[in-house]
Amino acid sequence: MRPDPLANYRTAPLDDLLTILLRQFRRPLATRQIHISDADAAALAKRIAAREPLTDGDQAIRTALAELVRESEGVLARWSLTFEQSLRTAVSDIPGWETTADFLELAAEKTNAELRISTGSALLAALGDSGFAANLRTVIATAEPDLETVIAERVLAMTGEAPTP
Repeated sequence: MRPDPLANYRTAPLDDLLTILLRQFRRPLATRQIHISDADAAALAKRIAAREPLTDGDQAIRTALAELVRESEGVLARWSLTFEQSLRTAVSDIPGWETTADFLELAAEKTNAELRISTGSALLAALGDSGFAANLRTVIATAEPDLETVIAERVLAMTGEAPTP
């Protein structure tokens, strides 16, 4: 039997995974005047994993993340897609592209929006905002097992949310 390629992610300390996710949001958060260093991301991830109360700065990050997730949902809505529909829709099935360059731009937009929704929702749920937990259940139900599904499962388990839709 082949080893589980996701085993390391299933057993890695949750704060390590959350740190990586937070670092992925460094630039998008900066557009909201929130600047986090690697040390800031690691410290917040440790507070989340320890279930410590959020600081004012943490709450500002949570608010900005919610805005970024909603913004990404708006990107998908331009094609009349929900997050779940987008995960089930091939880029080639989305109208509006004529050239290879158009197609690649559309693919990048769609993929970035899906990734921001998935990872942003994981961070939001970990930060105590259960309003985005449905996105995590969607990831689990519709995506092939990958890092995103492992993170969704682990965050839902941490928060006590049911992992199935």
